[in-house]
Amino acid sequence: RARLPSSSTPKRRMRKDVRILLVGEPKVGKTSLIMSLVSEEFPKVVPYRAEEITIPADVTPEKVPTHIVDYSEAEQTDEQLFQEISKANVICIVYSVNNKTSIEKATVRFRCHVLLNKMLCMWFRVPLILVGNKSDLVEHSSMETILPIMNRYSEIETCVECSAKNLKNISELFYYAQKAVLHPTGPLYCPERRDMKSLCVKALTRIFKVSDLDNDGILNDNELNFFQRTCFNTPLESQALEDVKNVVRKNLSDGVCDNGLTLTGFLFLHTLFIQRGRHETTWTVLRRFGYDDDLELNQDYLFPPLKLPPDCTTELNHNAYLFLQSIFDKHDKDRDCALSPEETSDLFDVFPYMPWGPDVNNTVCTNDQGWITYQGYLSQWTLTTYLDVQRCLEYLGYLGYSIIAEQESQASGITVTRDKKIDLQKKQTQRSVFRCNVFGDVGSGKSGFLQAFLGRNHMRQKTIREEHRSYYAISTTYVYGQEKYLLLHEVSPDFDTLSDADLACDIVCLFYDVSNPYSFEYCATVFKQYFMDSKVPCMMIAAKSDLPEIKQMYGCSPLEFCRRHKMPPPQSFTCNTAAAPSRDIYTKLTTMAMYPHARLRCMCTCNRCTFCLCQNFLNSELLQTCVLFIFMPSSPSTPRLFVSVLFIVLPFSILISLFLSFFLSLSLSLSLRACLPLFHRHVCQADLRSSTFWLRASAGATVCAVLGFAMYRVLLKPR
Repeated sequence: RARLPSSSTPKRRMRKDVRILLVGEPKVGKTSLIMSLVSEEFPKVVPYRAEEITIPADVTPEKVPTHIVDYSEAEQTDEQLFQEISKANVICIVYSVNNKTSIEKATVRFRCHVLLNKMLCMWFRVPLILVGNKSDLVEHSSMETILPIMNRYSEIETCVECSAKNLKNISELFYYAQKAVLHPTGPLYCPERRDMKSLCVKALTRIFKVSDLDNDGILNDNELNFFQRTCFNTPLESQALEDVKNVVRKNLSDGVCDNGLTLTGFLFLHTLFIQRGRHETTWTVLRRFGYDDDLELNQDYLFPPLKLPPDCTTELNHNAYLFLQSIFDKHDKDRDCALSPEETSDLFDVFPYMPWGPDVNNTVCTNDQGWITYQGYLSQWTLTTYLDVQRCLEYLGYLGYSIIAEQESQASGITVTRDKKIDLQKKQTQRSVFRCNVFGDVGSGKSGFLQAFLGRNHMRQKTIREEHRSYYAISTTYVYGQEKYLLLHEVSPDFDTLSDADLACDIVCLFYDVSNPYSFEYCATVFKQYFMDSKVPCMMIAAKSDLPEIKQMYGCSPLEFCRRHKMPPPQSFTCNTAAAPSRDIYTKLTTMAMYPHARLRCMCTCNRCTFCLCQNFLNSELLQTCVLFIFMPSSPSTPRLFVSVLFIVLPFSILISLFLSFFLSLSLSLSLRACLPLFHRHVCQADLRSSTFWLRASAGATVCAVLGFAMYRVLLKPR
């Protein structure tokens, strides 16, 4: 008979070994039982006490090392007894079946009473097994005497009658002792109600829902075979499947539906296993899905080891995205590529709590009804992985990633990127998620910038409740045809609260309000204090560009500030539009984050078109210097007219030739790359006054124009 331990028992993990303690009155055969098990014959000479014996894992039925400890009242004290009890996993109380006095002493008068009271002071109660030895000396059973004792003490797991002399039930005794530790009945079953405990039902219900791959509430033959192979490493034959279903049909009217096993039938089968003494089957299933002895998910299962070096990030790999896609398809019953509140609740029904709050709907993309779309669903998982990989591992564990994806653990679904310093050295990156920290003064429009990334204009943003506001926004952008995730984080405007996490990012976005004359000063201060000497690229955003621009009360204009610090010119932005705000600025941010070493910044979303090259050339420092030089006072040593013609006529001739043909733009880009050292050079006043410098620059521009025109003629002739 199985008994349920007290609910106050603490959390226990799966045992890696078993320690069995044998206690009892003198002369009841404790030592003989141990020696008969080891030598497989009854000993002729029995010592007072046997030494501790360790049975290797490969010779035990449960494949777990087993330590058997003997206690002798003649050689050991009560203090030593208490120490052995504190170390034991299961205690076998041995009595002699041919001696009623032995039974009374062992169970009522001394041993049970003392042991049970001592165990009340321990961290958790140890299961007990009553062992009736010397059954070869009597023809009757002692069970009638033992049953009232089992009813009195719930800690007693089972009772076994055996004989050390003729080796009857010796192996079974220690097997039951192992079983009482590794597969305890108490957490699973309540004998008074003849039904499973609520925690067991809850755990098996989660297992059923995880195994129901199509979410139809039924385990079909394929799902049952997958479940069988996952838990027991062997599939079920077709006839065996039918036999299982027939057993359920005979006992339950709703246990089988559409030739599949329902949740009711699934729970009934496990109840039947436990009632027939095969609770190791249920424990095998529970432990395969990550449960410990207290029917809670094991911490080792939820949080597998994952090494994360400094300055590295975490992302989901392809297998994890495929798994999450299958979970989304499983619960998107109406096939609208969005999760309704009911579908979201059903998806997280296998969780002990709801992991996503209302702020998630303002962090990722949603449809017009406010439901999380497929893209938003994957974005939220990407965000969780990037910010808190341990939580992501926990969530994947609840969904059964390692079981369904047939992986060793959830850690196999995580990719740890290489150090960012290596990316900068190699000038390339394999990362897919880039973080942009948004800095700006109060009221500059940072929150609107985040929401605009999710496709929400100013009118739609007004419907967001303050308590549901999110300081993160994540979605996808395309850079050179590659899909990348851009993670925006709104940083607190308080300088004193800035942490290392607020400063660690791939790109910085400095936000100021064009209608507020004091807004830019905050951006300039943040840049000079934290990012002027760093290698993190920065971009200035001129927000609320739909409003009249007011001169900023700062020492220089935002455009001049950007030129001084070699930043791209301020980018105009507004979310006060009738349609969804433009996403061009977000593509620029992602491109700068991917290629922080690049000097020429793209000015549109395609990143490599002819317009971008021309616009960059017109905005380049070289051309601006030429214009200033033309209007400088003349010098006799400088061929002013020649230089003026070269630097005005030639650039426009290059632009005209670029627009004539795509192939010409390609040849020109190659020519420009050859002259990049000239473009990237810092021009000082001494160089500006040197005629040799301008002659060399003129010659370079002439060569570019001639090569471009020649390539154009060569490519045009065969066409």
